[in-house]
Amino acid sequence: MAPLRILVVDDSVVIRKILSETLSSDPDIEVVATAGDGRIGLAKIAQLHPDLITLDVEMPVMDGLQALAEVRKLYASLPVIMFSTLTERGASATLDALSLGASDYVTKPSNTGSMSVAVERIKAELIPKIKALCARPAARPAMRPPLRPAPRMRPAVPRPIEIVAIGTSTGGPNALAEVVPGFAKDFPVPIVAVQHMPPLFTKMLADRLASRSRIPVEEGAADVPLAPGHAWIAPGNFHMSVKRAGLSARLSLNQDPPENSCRPAVDVLFRSVASMYGASALAIVMTGMGADGVIGSQKIREAGGHVIIQDEASSVVWGMPGLVYAAGLADGVFPLNQLAAEITRRVTESRALGSARRAADHVTL
Repeated sequence: MAPLRILVVDDSVVIRKILSETLSSDPDIEVVATAGDGRIGLAKIAQLHPDLITLDVEMPVMDGLQALAEVRKLYASLPVIMFSTLTERGASATLDALSLGASDYVTKPSNTGSMSVAVERIKAELIPKIKALCARPAARPAMRPPLRPAPRMRPAVPRPIEIVAIGTSTGGPNALAEVVPGFAKDFPVPIVAVQHMPPLFTKMLADRLASRSRIPVEEGAADVPLAPGHAWIAPGNFHMSVKRAGLSARLSLNQDPPENSCRPAVDVLFRSVASMYGASALAIVMTGMGADGVIGSQKIREAGGHVIIQDEASSVVWGMPGLVYAAGLADGVFPLNQLAAEITRRVTESRALGSARRAADHVTL
């Protein structure tokens, strides 16, 4: 099979050289050209028809955001990975780029002190994303099984849902921006979420979601008590979990080793939710690359809770939800634009049933 054709657009000669050599070292990838600014990059897209482009955020003549806007006008489905700095300005520009239609992003290696370390980071972070975003039909069966395995037996009447836990990665910022603003201001349970992102990025993501939502959204912090109608995003470089503290539920943070090469990891959050809430937990796995969330979903199912996932058609990458589906752990599969309504329906109906059942038990007594 022919290698994936990549166009690298970056104003730094050094970065272009590192990216070109590192990407080309993989036999499945060919860097067909480089460009020093967005305008040159646009011209080379028309000439070379690459499978994917990497696009620097800050460039002269035409910067990454301007170039991205033009790319989306002309090539709506062309995968674009932004290459941004790990700074507040870089985080803001990256979130702007994702909202404009960038497929994903990678932060530039900085302060590594070693060219070899920088190269290894690019290999570990950028190459897998390129391959996931450019997945060809022959590679899809592992991600999309032809038949869904039969799920385990579910209780006829679920217990009232007391918490919603969300896990997502590639494509997640835009997915969260679709789902979280869909919750009413009186949403009756707390929401905890993991989005694979570095520090600064998660704080800025939470702030942006808060500005567009009817419920408060914050970056998670240690020992914060959980409250209904409030959402927390796990902070970059920290695992987030829930714990019991007296009569209240609180957030807990730690820097234990990464799981699934991620910190924060969805599995860590989901395991804690399963342990604390059991059958009263609802988990949602949305667009993302890799397997994070599968083991956590299994724990939630084993505890009697429920798991729903985003469908393939609306996912940027159907890795995380696809593997939950393949394991027979999904209680429902929904397009992105239906998830907020479905989550709300499940939460409100389960709580109404629980209230009715408690009332009936009281009358019986």
